[in-house]
Amino acid sequence: MGLRRWTAGWMIALVAMLTPLAIAKPAADPQLTVSKGQAQRPAVVVCPRCPVRRLTDALRQAPEGARIIVQSGLYVEGEIVVDKPVEIVGQGWPAFDGTGKNQVLTVRADGVHLTGLLIRNSGKSYIADLAGLRVEAAHHCVVEGNRLLNNFFGIYLASTEDCLIRDNEVHGNATSEAFSGNGIHLWNSHRITLERNHVTGHRDGLYFEFLQDSAVRDNISERNVRYGLHTMYSANNYYAGNLLRANLAGVVFMYSKRLRAIDNRYEDNWGAACYGALLKDLDDSEIAKNLFYHNSVALYAEDANRNLLVKNRFYNNGFAIRIMANANDNVFSGNLFETNSFDVTTNSSAASTNSFNGNYWDDYRGYDLNHDGIGDVPFWPVKLFGLLLEEYPAAIILLRSPFAELLDAAEEAIPILTPRNLADEKPLIARPSWSKPQTLKNASVQ
Repeated sequence: MGLRRWTAGWMIALVAMLTPLAIAKPAADPQLTVSKGQAQRPAVVVCPRCPVRRLTDALRQAPEGARIIVQSGLYVEGEIVVDKPVEIVGQGWPAFDGTGKNQVLTVRADGVHLTGLLIRNSGKSYIADLAGLRVEAAHHCVVEGNRLLNNFFGIYLASTEDCLIRDNEVHGNATSEAFSGNGIHLWNSHRITLERNHVTGHRDGLYFEFLQDSAVRDNISERNVRYGLHTMYSANNYYAGNLLRANLAGVVFMYSKRLRAIDNRYEDNWGAACYGALLKDLDDSEIAKNLFYHNSVALYAEDANRNLLVKNRFYNNGFAIRIMANANDNVFSGNLFETNSFDVTTNSSAASTNSFNGNYWDDYRGYDLNHDGIGDVPFWPVKLFGLLLEEYPAAIILLRSPFAELLDAAEEAIPILTPRNLADEKPLIARPSWSKPQTLKNASVQ
């Protein structure tokens, strides 16, 4: 009996010795160790009545990877430089004010995350591109959910890679092209994602120079004094779901190649020299499923070559397409042309290498005897009066006059002057299946 008690006691003691080892083992998991370390490192809090009253001081104190919470208040600190990877989070829209003298916030470190900040009143300079927020030579930055008001340049990225710019409000008060900067300016950058930003009141809303391999999606750029979106010397970028409205030009693609512009809206870019989209030295690109609504000139192409334009809607514009003689080998297929004053004009009656094939034209009066949905006679979209306007723009006062109608009727009966090779040999009889009835402001792209 004594032996049994001794044996049982010995086993209980042994279990008690081994149990702590079994419990302690999971604590060695690296993920649990990191979480515990993070929990032990509290965020640095900045507020007007806190021990840390300036973001500059918080940046000096905070270790790399820290979270800095800036509470509501006014912060006038001159230029603030972020030179280490940190997350800066605003609560209650803390306002960083440049007082019209300084660049407000400059990021010079990788892995910086900025959100919830109000950045305003940067200085103005015609030598240096002062900005509300400037990111220089940094990777993996995130600029999300901020407000930038009354800055010379709003957000300026220079030599950056793999950054996300999302859900920011960027509003300027530019009155002239010469004395204003751009809303979101990207220079010499790669793999940038720019989405759901709203930009207004700058020179160019969105400006990209030497930008590559980037995605620009679902942004609104409106009421800027020059262009809604302007790209220079850029390649391999994707533009989708953007609204470019009420600018001098909705989008200007210049000296660029291999871009895709899909499902964007270019509307209300209306005036003496306004365009929905201006293609200048743009090559080997795709422009598809876009809506061009109520623009003076919906699409202007000059020295633009080998581009594919398919399933776009040109609706209620002055000129739907103006294509210059030096634009070659562009293909227009499956597009919709409705209620435009002029569907296509050009500055030359000579032969062209551009192709119009399988489009829907509301002016087409042909027939379809075999019921295959394709007109049995070609459609010539270039009218004689439109050709006359390219030489004598002042003749626009004769639009809708009996003289203009007589010119077009005579040319249609005995075609001599209009370019015969700019013909749609297979015009669609009915609206294409991808489109739907549209009226004025509720016109939309499927």
